[in-house]
Amino acid sequence: MKPVFYERYENSVRPNLMEKNGYTNIYSVPKIEKIVLNMGLGRKAQEKTVLESALEGLSSITGQKPCITHAKNSISGFKIREGMPLGIKTTLRGHYMYEFLHRLVVIAMPRIRDFRGVSGRSFDGRGNFSLGIKEYYIFPEIKYDKITDILGMDVAIITTAKTDSEGKMLLEEFGFPFYN
Repeated sequence: MKPVFYERYENSVRPNLMEKNGYTNIYSVPKIEKIVLNMGLGRKAQEKTVLESALEGLSSITGQKPCITHAKNSISGFKIREGMPLGIKTTLRGHYMYEFLHRLVVIAMPRIRDFRGVSGRSFDGRGNFSLGIKEYYIFPEIKYDKITDILGMDVAIITTAKTDSEGKMLLEEFGFPFYN
C-alpha cells in the first residue's frame, strides 16, 4: 500500500507544479529526496537513561533504528572527549519518508502549542528546508510516562529543487503551513 503523501505527490502535487512552472518533463519537477532527523543531546547523552529514552522515542517516531553520533575531536572547553556520544540521527527515504511527512504535517504540527505556522525563510538557498522542533513528544507515538527529559529535534527536508521558491512551492503543495 502506498503512503498517502506519495499518492498525493503523484496525483496532485506533480501535475500542479508542472502546470505552475511550465515543466515539460515529469523528471524535472522537484521532489523530496530524503528527510534527516537529528537530536543533539549534548551533556545529557552521558546519562544512559536519557540516551536510551531518546533512541526509543526516535525509533518509534520513524520506524527505524537511529544511530548514535560520537564526537570526532576532543574539546576541553566543553568537556568533550573523542568518541563520547553527543546525539542521535536517522535518515528517512522512500515510504518511511512520506509516512513521516504525513504525520508531521497532519498530526504533529497542529499539536504544537500556540502554533501559527513555520517560517518560510528556513531554506538553505538550494531548496532544502530545515525545521526545529522544541518538544519531540508532539508525535502521538511517544508515551508520556517514558519521557525523562524534554528533548528537541531538527528536521531537514532535502529536495531536488534548484531554488528556494521551487522548494517552498513543493512543500506548500504538501500542506506545509508557512506564515511568510
